[in-house]
Amino acid sequence: MTAMYNLSFSRLTNIILSFVILDWLLARSIHATIHEPGFSGPIENVTAPLGREAILACTVHNLSTYKVAWLRVDTQTILTIHTHVISRSRRVGVTHSDQRTWFLHIRELRETDRGWYMCQINTDPMKSQIGYLDIVVPPDILDRGTSADQTVREGASISLTCAATGSPHPQITWRREHSKPITVSDGVQVSSLEGPVLNISRVNRQHAGAYLCIASNGVPPTVSKRIMLTVEFPPVIVIRNQLVGASLGTDLVLECETEAYPKPVSYWSRDNGEIVPIGGGLEPQKVAGSFRSILRLPIRRVTTSDYGTYKCVSKNSLGDTEGTIKLYPMQPPAMENRNVIQKLNIVAGKTSESTPFGAQDFRLQDYNKGVLKDTLCYTSMFLFIILINVVIL
Repeated sequence: MTAMYNLSFSRLTNIILSFVILDWLLARSIHATIHEPGFSGPIENVTAPLGREAILACTVHNLSTYKVAWLRVDTQTILTIHTHVISRSRRVGVTHSDQRTWFLHIRELRETDRGWYMCQINTDPMKSQIGYLDIVVPPDILDRGTSADQTVREGASISLTCAATGSPHPQITWRREHSKPITVSDGVQVSSLEGPVLNISRVNRQHAGAYLCIASNGVPPTVSKRIMLTVEFPPVIVIRNQLVGASLGTDLVLECETEAYPKPVSYWSRDNGEIVPIGGGLEPQKVAGSFRSILRLPIRRVTTSDYGTYKCVSKNSLGDTEGTIKLYPMQPPAMENRNVIQKLNIVAGKTSESTPFGAQDFRLQDYNKGVLKDTLCYTSMFLFIILINVVIL
């Protein structure tokens, strides 16, 4: 019985010892778990403009003697360990705040810096988390792939292109200089168009001018390129008055309008083909616009030799044209001397129905005729009185 008692006591002792050891191990494990280093929060993604500085933050707790390291994920490059910079790039740096928040600094950002970065604690097993660095790049218009200044014949079609880079990818907007409208198909006019290509079909002279290719992506500054569109066409002449009359000794100006590009050679000539010389009474003048010119020919103190046909001639490399004006003589205006005396009869104090002139209260009449009528009346009465006296006698 004593042997059985000793056996039971021995087993109980072993069980109690096992529980003590297990409790000690469990307590140690819990303590280690509670005080083991870890991350206090995720790494926030960072967006920074090209050329500036980006800072990624990694917050840890219970670091104790453990170390924090920063790595580039895609290349598995170690950038920093604890307070030491491992990277050879002078643009990389590391700082910390009471060994709780560890900052990775990347200065003078390049597009190649875009990507994932890892913050790592050298526990066993290793603990890590990652954050993304995005680099935004302002738009830039590329010379290659973007139209230069264009020259096109009237009636042809043309496409203007604009190529741009940037991050995010830029949006392309087309506008005309000085806020002029853009004429698209079927004569529809718009203030702007979106897209990398501007198509113009059946170009006419109204399409000529400067077009602006504007690239923007929300990252300043917005950039633009000026593309000049030149439209070539043969001369066209417009004459407002083809027949002009003038009296001898008067002054006048003959005028014609020309439109052409390239710039035309324009001049006046007579019907016999003789070019009108500059000087004297005839002085050709040009008033130039973009592709429109007004050619004026002042004629001072018109003489008989000035009468006849004048030609306005315009020529360029695409063709030539002419318009004619005929100058003919006119009689000077005659001076008319009309001494007409008019009498204004106003009937007062009567209604319009009772006036001698019907429904009008007054009228204009020839006073000379009125005088003649009164004279005849008085003469008749005088003759009638004389006749009565003769009869009585």
